[in-house]
Amino acid sequence: MLNTTMFNYQGKNVVVVGGTSGINLAIAIAFAHAGANVAVASRSQDKVDAAVLQLKQAHPEGIHLGVSFDVRDLVAVEQGFEAIASEFGFIDVLVSGAAGNFPATAAKLTANGFKAVMDIDLLGSFQVLKTAYPLLRRPQGNIIQISAPQASIAMPMQAHVCAAKAGVDMLTRTLAIEWGCEGIRINSIIPGPITGTEGFNRLAPSVVLQQQVAQSVPLKRNGEGQDIANAALFLGSELASYITGVVLPVDGGWSLGGASIAMTALGELAAKGSN
Repeated sequence: MLNTTMFNYQGKNVVVVGGTSGINLAIAIAFAHAGANVAVASRSQDKVDAAVLQLKQAHPEGIHLGVSFDVRDLVAVEQGFEAIASEFGFIDVLVSGAAGNFPATAAKLTANGFKAVMDIDLLGSFQVLKTAYPLLRRPQGNIIQISAPQASIAMPMQAHVCAAKAGVDMLTRTLAIEWGCEGIRINSIIPGPITGTEGFNRLAPSVVLQQQVAQSVPLKRNGEGQDIANAALFLGSELASYITGVVLPVDGGWSLGGASIAMTALGELAAKGSN
């Protein structure tokens, strides 16, 4: 369940990049329920507008806004954060969750395809964090990056994503060292198999396969967006004030061994793709 009762973000300013769908939207709504003013950003203005409506429903008294930009476009990112700064002034919590993914064997992956994922996941994350850096509250500014299991688990047909997300997590660790002296914390969350998300539906496109994945999780269920949102609420709060540079799996223990199901499924896809 979504648990906002133990967290009070009243008057806090939260920005969720990529916050218009899936896990990131669940996170944005959770912060709104907890009392925060929330800004969301993504490429699609229509999705931004729809997300802002949901934020207003979750917390009608809050100040909620949306901006549209592509994280690969530094000028657009800077303009987006200028708009956010004009409304909020400063940022208490930044959630960086923009991501791109598609299955492809390394032998068939083009340089442009590899670069596209690196540009969205890694370069895009860096540009968002660097642009937001001057706006973070000092001390107690907080960054949460949304990573992926591919950051630490090698998966067939995912060489580009594995490389990009591993870079994202090392960016988290490095900036925790560089920015810690200013009271800024930064952590990553690695979601496990989360139902209803584009990534999970691509990984396990059938109900049968999704059930098999659930059985491979020690807690015997696939996760929900609320599970990741709860972790984000914790990491963004003072309860986590001595936690930084951490890459936190929120996966029901899936990464302890059950992720082999995913590798098997992707391996089968890879074998079909090579025929």
